[in-house]
Amino acid sequence: MNDTAVAPSSDSVLIVGACQAGVQLACSLREYGYPHPITVVGAEPHAPYQRPPLSKALLHGETTVDSLALRSAEYYAEQGIDLILGERITDVERGDGGGGTAVAESGRRFTFGRLALTTGARARRLPVEGAGLRGVHYLRTADDALELRGSLARAEDVLVIGGGFIGLEVAASARKLGRGVTVALADDRLLGRAVGAPTSEFFLQAHTRRGVRTHLSVQPVRFLDDGSGQVRGAELADGRVLTADLVVVGIGAAPRTELAERMGLHVDNGIVVDAAGLTSDGTTVAAGDCVACPPPVDVPGGLERIRFESVNTAVEQARTAAATLAGRPAAYRAVPWFWSDQFDLKLQVAGLSGGHDHYVVRGDPDSEKFGVLYYHGSRLIAGDFVNRPGEFLALRAALAGGRTVPPEVAGDTTVPLKKLTVEAAAPAAAAGAVHAGS
Repeated sequence: MNDTAVAPSSDSVLIVGACQAGVQLACSLREYGYPHPITVVGAEPHAPYQRPPLSKALLHGETTVDSLALRSAEYYAEQGIDLILGERITDVERGDGGGGTAVAESGRRFTFGRLALTTGARARRLPVEGAGLRGVHYLRTADDALELRGSLARAEDVLVIGGGFIGLEVAASARKLGRGVTVALADDRLLGRAVGAPTSEFFLQAHTRRGVRTHLSVQPVRFLDDGSGQVRGAELADGRVLTADLVVVGIGAAPRTELAERMGLHVDNGIVVDAAGLTSDGTTVAAGDCVACPPPVDVPGGLERIRFESVNTAVEQARTAAATLAGRPAAYRAVPWFWSDQFDLKLQVAGLSGGHDHYVVRGDPDSEKFGVLYYHGSRLIAGDFVNRPGEFLALRAALAGGRTVPPEVAGDTTVPLKKLTVEAAAPAAAAGAVHAGS
């Protein structure tokens, strides 16, 4: 046990959470010329790493955890960023002016002048009988992925509970490895929180063509034991049994807000922050999957705040929080975007399609190269593209530049999308909490 406080300067910054947002926050502080000590503390034993490959390349055995590192050890040393791993912060003792001391589970103490929370999220658990059987997996961390990869090597039939990005990416990875795969979800369509109905239907058909069996609107009520403590399948609420010797539960992520709650910060489906990344105490900042923030774009119908789970948003929020700590606050305003790789399909999404009242399909989904543009009235608010990276970039640029594509011409694939964009009318003024996946 080490009782020595780390980084005692009154101007020092302590970042709790060695993840994408935490690393970006530290890097951005240095980019903004912040000269004072910066310490990043993470609970995992691994250096901060990219998470998207966990459900794909790492499961396939095509990469290693070390190769996924966000930055090299030399970078942290050169930038004067003190990276401390394997320490989980469990409490914060506040002082005056925003400073205080963070206390780790081990008893180690870290003194700070300003505090940043990038505590991330954890995989949501499915609270049913048999959830503790061998062969029931969740995927959130590198260690989760390594354990799942070992189990996949021995499995024959895989059952995925959940039809979001993680569930479908794992399903695709398991099929690539030659396993039988079944996907079961409570929703009536795949990717229901992230994309519109046409894209959901496309991915249902695309997975079916590649051998994935899908059950919509079903609810597992218990996992079944083969008699040795190993899972052998799941019983559904309607009495049916789906057999499997490996189960992966991918039903979303819950923000890690325990520390923020102990600090007395406002929490509502995430640590509530303002547009500059400040929490309710007016001094602590927060960023990443743990955060509920004002929408960074105008949303039809109004929306008070939203929680994202995407690399791009974590990076942008971290930059915003760093600017606030560096004394140059600015509101987080950016078009959210995210992606998913499943089989040979690259889905890219920009904007927020919630609240759309109609859409235009651009191209033929059967060709597996198409897009869907979402509108509120005549205003373009979002789009999904499958295997159309150029058009996705044109969409992002249009949304970021306040431009639109008139819906009456949006389906004309003989004209490049960027040539169809025109200036958009100013949106009506927009103010519930929702969640957007990545």
